[in-house]
Amino acid sequence: MKTVIDAHNISKVYNPKTIPVYAVNNVHLHLERGEFTALVGPSGSGKTTLLNLIGGLDKPDEGSIIINGMDITKLSANELINFRLKNIGFVFQSFNLIPVLTAKENVEFIMQLQKMNKEEREQRVQTLFKQIDMEEKLNERPAKLSGGQQQRVAVARALASKPQFVLADEPTANLDSKSASNLLDIMAKLNKDENITFLFSTHDQRVIDRARRVITLVDGRIVKDTAAVSTEHEEATV
Repeated sequence: MKTVIDAHNISKVYNPKTIPVYAVNNVHLHLERGEFTALVGPSGSGKTTLLNLIGGLDKPDEGSIIINGMDITKLSANELINFRLKNIGFVFQSFNLIPVLTAKENVEFIMQLQKMNKEEREQRVQTLFKQIDMEEKLNERPAKLSGGQQQRVAVARALASKPQFVLADEPTANLDSKSASNLLDIMAKLNKDENITFLFSTHDQRVIDRARRVITLVDGRIVKDTAAVSTEHEEATV
């Protein structure tokens, strides 16, 4: 299988000149295309920091992060912006939709940044909103959508650029059980049908139960990395 992410001995240190605190401490992580993986651990264990480092939202103090053969730790700020736009989709706990834009416009915004032409954008939007089962909500603004619907739009936005992989930071934390289950069904189907790699940072047992690999962090270190054994939702992903 194709390697998507290869992080070598990465560390992120705060207060290095006084009392150093390692948010991420000498982590090595290898992900192949099509994985559906959860990063778990107690608050302060380094999950979100590790996700931000892999996504190029922050830079490690040590180590390298190679994505699709490119060491993103060597890229300039502008090069990182361009790389993220083409390769990485993000889903955040707080949705992060632009309130003055409609659901459709929020998703189109990424494609406009990519300079995709109007016809391509229209086709991509229709495909994405069909996948998230929200074709009737194209022209609604975020305030008119439920939390679950907003997060589904956020997933569509993350997929708009056809990324190699999606990083999701606590994507179900603000959702009720039904909305969380629906969202996970959508992401699991996209993972299976389109071989999109998903990496979650989560406390949510619902996400952990659906993951096929679970990586546990404690104090910035990986202490456990196991293949999950769960068939509970297998039919939902077919």
